[in-house]
Amino acid sequence: MTTTSQSSQILAALKAGQHITPIDALNRFGCFRLGARIYDLKQAGHQIHTARVETPSGSLVASYSLEAQA
Repeated sequence: MTTTSQSSQILAALKAGQHITPIDALNRFGCFRLGARIYDLKQAGHQIHTARVETPSGSLVASYSLEAQA
């Protein structure tokens, strides 16, 4: 899978109102570098919010979503 198609799939999921974590990106899109794809999308002008969420095991991971449009 190419970077562009991963970015497109991630953006589509974000536009659908979904929150994406690194494990989601790996399982759904085969993306090992979600942070890099989010960076690419931000550079393209998309307003993406980053939050830290705790997993059931107690570790913190990033969760990405599109910022609400005013």
